[in-house]
Parts: sequence; C-alpha cells; structure tokens
Amino acid sequence: MQINVIVNGKEFGWEVAGDEFLADTLREHGFLSIRQGCDTSCCGLCTVWLDGRPHLSCTVLAARANGRTVTTIEGVQPQAEAFARILAAEGAEQCGFCSPGFIMTVLAMSRELKNPDESEIIHYLTGNLCRCTGYMGQLRAVKKFLEEAAQ
Repeated sequence: MQINVIVNGKEFGWEVAGDEFLADTLREHGFLSIRQGCDTSCCGLCTVWLDGRPHLSCTVLAARANGRTVTTIEGVQPQAEAFARILAAEGAEQCGFCSPGFIMTVLAMSRELKNPDESEIIHYLTGNLCRCTGYMGQLRAVKKFLEEAAQ
C-alpha cells in the first residue's frame, strides 16, 4: 500500500506492507536514529512524534502514519542538542543507545506539561528504559532542562 507522510518537514510517498511497523519503515528510508530494543512498547527507544505527540513507532503500523506528520530527533535538532548537552553535563549520558527516544519523550513532555513536579516527570518518562544509568542523573538533567526552558 502507498502512504504519504511528512517526515521532519519533507513529504514522502512510500510503499509499505500492511503489517509493517513505522519504526521499520523509517529505518528503511534512512532515519537511523530510530532504535529498537524490545518491539513490545516497553523501552521507549523508538519514540517519534506523530502530529506532535509521542508514539512508540515499533507498535504503530506504518499505514497509520498515512497523511500525518512524523518527527524524529533529526527534526528537532536544536532542542535535542540543548538537552543532550545538559544530559552529558549531569553525567547521565552513557552509551547513547536510548538517547534519541528518551530525548524525544523529554521534548514532548516540555511542550505538554507546564512546571511538572518530580512525580509528574517520573510518570511521563515511565517506559523509557536505560540500561547504563540509575536514572538519577537523567532526572537531574530533565529538571535542569525544564527550568532553563521556562526562563
């Protein structure tokens, strides 16, 4: 089946199988920041935005993206780099495998929640797994990023 999508501001027409997942389609077309760790919607590595809202692309059929706007980390480069610098400064950047999905989730949270408290941040980030950190550095980085964004 043919789908038409806008990815990071560019229009694409792709042929996809009816059972093909968006993560696979994006990777097939060169969007290699889309990582897959579980294929069961448990790790958050494959997070992209569909029409500005975070979705796990490993469980979204590519056909569901037809006529929609998809944003990957490449589409939010300046904001992603700003958060990545804070992440590294807080000692929370380790191997980087989970970073694209985690950053996409944090950026979505910064757009959706105004002045979230720690419990709201933790709740929003539930499902973003990182095997390298103990999450405290990540939490410090998120708080610092949100504080700076609010200024």
